[in-house]
Amino acid sequence: MVAFPMITAHSGCMGTLDNTMESVEAGIRLGADVVEEDIRVTRDGVPVLAHDDHVRSVDGTWYSLSQITYAEAQALTVAVEHNGTVQTMKLLRLEDIMPLIASSGVKMNLDLKADESIEPTADLIHRYGLSQSVYFSGCERDRALMVQRLCPGLPKLLNADQSLFAKVPYEAAMRQTCLDALKAECVGVNIHYGLVRQQLFEYAASLGLPLYVWTVNDPLIMEEFIDMGVFSITTRDVRALVELKNKRQRSSET
Repeated sequence: MVAFPMITAHSGCMGTLDNTMESVEAGIRLGADVVEEDIRVTRDGVPVLAHDDHVRSVDGTWYSLSQITYAEAQALTVAVEHNGTVQTMKLLRLEDIMPLIASSGVKMNLDLKADESIEPTADLIHRYGLSQSVYFSGCERDRALMVQRLCPGLPKLLNADQSLFAKVPYEAAMRQTCLDALKAECVGVNIHYGLVRQQLFEYAASLGLPLYVWTVNDPLIMEEFIDMGVFSITTRDVRALVELKNKRQRSSET
């Protein structure tokens, strides 16, 4: 029987705003094994939860997170489009969610959005004693090699380069992706579900590289990847994936 994949809650799961405490809490409450967060760093080296460097305040002014201090970022009320409406939020530090992660026992997938975020994030992980509960994603070849050089003790995934799969034949892209992962000593390959074929799954498995697929919200597609045997599925619909897990557990007991 194929082991059920780790359930990874997307940084904006269950209809919540991305990179918010509400999203983290929703993922944990519903039974996710992992919560994913996007990481950037302010000018003074504070890791914050944010997908993009540029954010817009409620007064319409745009700011670059990498060019302002955390104190300046904290003072902002950010306006974001969400489900057809404009909503407001405050930026969180990565440190703000660390106590909840530590007490819950879930893992964190930290999606690094900039090279400058590597060392401050690693320092924070070590300070909270969470090196066994965290792994990095957001690492294409060059960033994966940089993580390996700067903090070799922390696990990381190789982010598959979608443009590579568009440029060269599938088998060549598949082999190059796995080669890059091995060179950077990655623990697996993080890849958009649309790029995954059985051929890649089998080749990566032969090299000891599990697949972490993102972002799957359709239960029918979830079932395809569960049957394939991928290691992790990232989803915004944590409840649907948890229900599939419970259903399969009940079936195995009858």
